[in-house]
Amino acid sequence: MSGPRRILLTNDDGIGSAGLAALREVLGALGEVTVVAPSRELSGCAHSITLRVPVLIEEQVDERTYVLSGSPADCVKIAVLALLPERPDLVVAGINLGANVGVNVLYSGTVAAALEGAIFGIPAVAVSLLWSPKPDFAAAARIATSLIEQALARERFARVALNINIPARPLAEIAGVRVTPQCPIELGEAYRDHQESDGRQAYTLTYGERKPEIPPDSDWALLKAGYVTLTPLRPNLTSEEWLCRLASVPWELTRTT
Repeated sequence: MSGPRRILLTNDDGIGSAGLAALREVLGALGEVTVVAPSRELSGCAHSITLRVPVLIEEQVDERTYVLSGSPADCVKIAVLALLPERPDLVVAGINLGANVGVNVLYSGTVAAALEGAIFGIPAVAVSLLWSPKPDFAAAARIATSLIEQALARERFARVALNINIPARPLAEIAGVRVTPQCPIELGEAYRDHQESDGRQAYTLTYGERKPEIPPDSDWALLKAGYVTLTPLRPNLTSEEWLCRLASVPWELTRTT
């Protein structure tokens, strides 16, 4: 397919994110970029949308930059259905500081924004950079944009979001690019318990020891090994295996008297 003319860019780290700015600058080589992003950092908000209260345009910086009070999924929904004069040709979310691999994709607002684009049938990409105290967002943006350009040149992917994760290392030290499945196991989370100043018991999410049985061909293992990983994700969560297995079993409706 030809390159995108209209690109919608959002994130879950908020409008002030350096990752958003870096990606916006490089994506401009592919088409006209409009930013519709949350006003604040919303990591871990998953695919939440705002109900019962209005989503506000808190600021319109210019004709191609909108700051919304809602979630990343809200930003894509409102941009496509109400805000933009024409539907975008591509939705991009990122660059997120911190990997979105394994089960973490279920919690990620970055991935959720890309999946929202996929729901609309628009080619969509989520971009994340493995955490580093000195992240090189400019280099990550160049890598991501190159992969997006290659993906769009090969075919028009629809109803799927490409989840790109980039290692935090210089380009010369990146092992390559791998198309990989999502890691199917949890990644070693734990909670630290403590007491607040008012005496209430509290729990803070931390990351414990990584599970040794992580599959070597999964997104998390390959990202840690220095590869850029690319994983196609879809909004349809149906398990085809269990759909067939459950459909083969006779089910009866039990009525109580």
